[in-house]
Amino acid sequence: MINLETPRKQAGLIDQAHQLAMNMLRPISRKYDRAEHEYPKELDMLAALIDGVSETGATGGAGAGGVRRDERAAESTTVRNGANMASALSIAEMCWGDTALLLSMPRQGLGNSAIASVANEEQLERYAGTWAAMAITEPGTGSDSANITTTAVLDGDEYVINGEKIYVTSGDRADSVVVWATLDRSKGRAAIKSFLVRKDNPGLKVERLEHKLGIRASDTAAITFTDCRVPAEDLLGSPEIDTRSGFGGAMATFDNTRPLVAGMAVGCARASLDLTRDLLEQAGVAIDYDRPAQSQSAAAAKFLQLEADWEGAKLLMMQAAWMADNRQPNSLEASMAKAKAGRVGSDVTLSCVQLCGTLGYSEAELLEKWARDSKILDIFEGTQQIQQLIVARRVLGLSSAELR
Repeated sequence: MINLETPRKQAGLIDQAHQLAMNMLRPISRKYDRAEHEYPKELDMLAALIDGVSETGATGGAGAGGVRRDERAAESTTVRNGANMASALSIAEMCWGDTALLLSMPRQGLGNSAIASVANEEQLERYAGTWAAMAITEPGTGSDSANITTTAVLDGDEYVINGEKIYVTSGDRADSVVVWATLDRSKGRAAIKSFLVRKDNPGLKVERLEHKLGIRASDTAAITFTDCRVPAEDLLGSPEIDTRSGFGGAMATFDNTRPLVAGMAVGCARASLDLTRDLLEQAGVAIDYDRPAQSQSAAAAKFLQLEADWEGAKLLMMQAAWMADNRQPNSLEASMAKAKAGRVGSDVTLSCVQLCGTLGYSEAELLEKWARDSKILDIFEGTQQIQQLIVARRVLGLSSAELR
């Protein structure tokens, strides 16, 4: 039976994440927003602390335990709240401190989620400790990952990769990159595989770092691959092209990362709500949870509506993470959580800027920064429109060819 209360065994970990966000991330948030592309050295100490916690088995890091489709909850009657739930809730707390700094955490890259979801057992052990960025988006493909043009051609015991990837989070700082490429474009989605490419691999080149609206402390890179040779053993999972499974391996990665991105949006929005409540109270605007919204001031009524939307986003995020922990297929729920949280995150942070007027719009407070940061959470890992399309396909039982 699903229980969406914060698991008691994870309460200590989540409280630690909140304390770290409040005492380490929040104080340096503005500094690294202004110093775009400068590496936050303070994170090295934080990464060492997280490594220590991970060794205790309390959490699996940002990559969590993965959504491994070869395991089924039916094999066990035990209901558990594991690494995915712990990661999602901890990420929400860390993004309450600063989303960009969370994305800059060493060894906690989005590529680690791909490894957790798709890699075989030998690869999971071999890649332990790596910091992996994830390279999906290409010029001209947008959010349609099925249109990937980067190729991987088998040559002896190596794959030769050619192509270009853009908007790679931690693409410059990470020590490896999980690259999505097609083995055979004529085979469609089923031929798209993930490869772990090390940054010192000849043929990989970081072309530039992007200047962005938000998450400025996080480096976002454009990377080219020119006859980049990768050992065949670094293809994540099975090299077989199974047209019946389609885009399964790639989707397993998204089923893992989308609840985490939803958690980021939930955390950033919560930060805005907490500060806005305090600022409204200082301005004499009382928010009464025991009275109907329509009998309160317009500002208070708007705030209550924002909190209700936020609560819905959090519950959807927790449901998707819970299903991943219990090895239940969660593609629908992962997209619902990402769509809801991405939209709510942008709506909440921008509305908080408006509610707080000049204080919200100026750099006197972090509200304007959170509004800038939150927008990316509605875009990467699949835009709002892509998520709604996926949800529609799942609900109506239609394929991607039937509903575009």
